[in-house]
Amino acid sequence: MAEQRIPMTRAGYDKLKAELDRLRGHEMIEITKRVATARDLGDLSENAEYHAAREDQGQLQAKVNEIADRLNRAQILDPNLLPKDTVVFGSKVKVRDLEFDEEETFELVGPGQENPEKGRILTDSPIGEGLIGKKKGDVAEIHAPKGTIRFKVLEISAAKID
Repeated sequence: MAEQRIPMTRAGYDKLKAELDRLRGHEMIEITKRVATARDLGDLSENAEYHAAREDQGQLQAKVNEIADRLNRAQILDPNLLPKDTVVFGSKVKVRDLEFDEEETFELVGPGQENPEKGRILTDSPIGEGLIGKKKGDVAEIHAPKGTIRFKVLEISAAKID
């Protein structure tokens, strides 16, 4: 099975790359120092500081690995060159929730650019996946833990992705 590409803008890619560099550099060095200092305190079997530092180091390494994977699978796209009449990465979509008769607006973005409070959602989120490929007037049915959400697409425009 081919690995799934992750769409993102050049700015989103650069933001993730800077985060990875910071984690691999400064953050990893600091945690490594904590591990060494805690190791010098003596008996490792009863050394809570050592075990906490090692756990933090493992969590940081997992985050580094996740970001590196995203960058390796990145597909850099220019939203200005994407279709304007279909919901795709880089679209700003105004929808009506058919159950509650409320309007919402979502911008479909890539990793490092998401901000759910501002309506910026990942293309591979449940709502993002449900909206991808829809056109104005289409109804998207999105399966969520609390049931099916139905959105009618009202407007599609280009998102202002930085």
